[in-house]
Amino acid sequence: MKEGFYNIIKGKFLVSDDALKNWRFIIFLSVLALIMIGSSHSADKKVHKISKLNAQVKELKSEYVDVRMLLMQARMESKIIAAMESRGLQPSTTPPKRIRIIKEEKKD
Repeated sequence: MKEGFYNIIKGKFLVSDDALKNWRFIIFLSVLALIMIGSSHSADKKVHKISKLNAQVKELKSEYVDVRMLLMQARMESKIIAAMESRGLQPSTTPPKRIRIIKEEKKD
């Protein structure tokens, strides 16, 4: 047990006769570690991008609510009348009349 531990610490398993098998396994583990690190960095980038997009969505929603409120206020009849009075226009006192067009059918 003690001798096996010393052999591992000294690195004899890397230079022994069957070291090629050990090197293959070490290289395989190194490649897996690199893939795992790359995957972790990719996931972190996606998390940051998602949080940035969520912040943009919240900002756009609040902007939408503000613009919709301004539009609703601008469409109010009292606001339109006040804006047109500055141009010299006033609302009509006579109600509008409906014009009906009746098509005559041709008889053959």
